[in-house]
Amino acid sequence: MTVFRKLLGFALVLAAFALPLAGHAQGGKKYIIATDTTFAPFEYTDSKGRFIGADLDILAAIAKDQGFQYELQPLGFDAAVAALESNQADGVIAGMSITDKRKEKYNFSDPYYNSHIVVAVAAKNNSIKRLADLSGKTIAAKTGTEGAKYAESLAAKYQFKINYFSDSPTMYEDVKTGNTVACFEDSPVMAYGITQNNGLKIVNDPSEKSPGSSYGFAVMKNNQNNQKLLAMFQAGLANIKKNGQLKAIMQKYNLNYDF
Repeated sequence: MTVFRKLLGFALVLAAFALPLAGHAQGGKKYIIATDTTFAPFEYTDSKGRFIGADLDILAAIAKDQGFQYELQPLGFDAAVAALESNQADGVIAGMSITDKRKEKYNFSDPYYNSHIVVAVAAKNNSIKRLADLSGKTIAAKTGTEGAKYAESLAAKYQFKINYFSDSPTMYEDVKTGNTVACFEDSPVMAYGITQNNGLKIVNDPSEKSPGSSYGFAVMKNNQNNQKLLAMFQAGLANIKKNGQLKAIMQKYNLNYDF
């Protein structure tokens, strides 16, 4: 990460602390929860300027179930993780994939959504039909994501270069303008974007099976103060799975439910 990106991430963390509360005043500690800014349908701003999404609904339902207060900080994925690691946030919910590498630093809740990676190209692009067609070209990926990790694992095999982006909309625009020929993205996010006319289409290559991942809520492993928050999230998640709230939230955003 460049010095500029680090400074920008730090500035976003500081600026976001001026945002209004998005929690439940029921007494006790108020937890700071960091999230992404544009990862629809999990977190995004709608046509009326409201910040909404499945992650936000899940967090609100769990906080109500467990009776804790929280302050939501929409920072962007990189900045959200930076805030967590610098103890400026108590937890992160941002469509964050549970991976073995991340488990070395974070403690995760049980999964609340299962996803996989897809490759997408501009809707009018008929020259890219499989991964082998990416040879000698440049593709797009979002920094720090499973999509980027998957792209990196294939770059040498298929001989393509990778341009990195901090958010999905900018990445999509780069593909549509032809600066990059394809992007690697989480399946529910890309599927939702296509329904919103993002100008892309998914390319399926039956010769390659993309990796799957599950989303979870994360806290720092070495921060004992936030293990109580994780325990409450875990208990609340179990309850909203059992009472049907989680399924209803997924249906609200046209997401698959497989728990």
